Amino acid sequence: MRHDMITLTGFVATEPKHLTTAEGLPITSFRLASGQGWYDRDAKNWVDKGTNWYTVSAFRRLALGTASSLTKGDRVIVTGKLRLREWSSSGREGTSIEIDADAIGHDLNWGTARYTRTMGGSESGAATADPAADQTFPETEPPPTEIPRETDESEDDPALAGVATGGDSETSTPF
Repeated sequence: MRHDMITLTGFVATEPKHLTTAEGLPITSFRLASGQGWYDRDAKNWVDKGTNWYTVSAFRRLALGTASSLTKGDRVIVTGKLRLREWSSSGREGTSIEIDADAIGHDLNWGTARYTRTMGGSESGAATADPAADQTFPETEPPPTEIPRETDESEDDPALAGVATGGDSETSTPF
């Protein structure tokens, strides 16, 4: 079956609402506000062209991660199936735009995030106390503590000159 897929960026406009159905299906939903403005360099100001509103729903494991990771005001990226639903109430009619999410994450253009792996953890989706516990490594080798580097990129790239790239805490930059 073919679905209309969409990827959106915007703000979590409502506190995510989490529930579990009688059948045990976890669902988390929230409203997403996506501004349609841009920066006009000539006028040196933002041009506001309104806001589009979406209802985002996440199911199963994604619902659990969404409920524990997002709060109102977070900037996010959402990918999922587009659903348009007609409605009428008290003499008013309209169209509701809904997204059945396949993936949701923080928009790293506007901040930083710390990822905690839960796959392979408990059925509830809760993170394990030791993130490396879900990973397997050969008995003769301890889990890696840092990613090995082949070369120091700052030697080859003048834009990186003076930027520490090693794992030494005295010389590393905190980004």
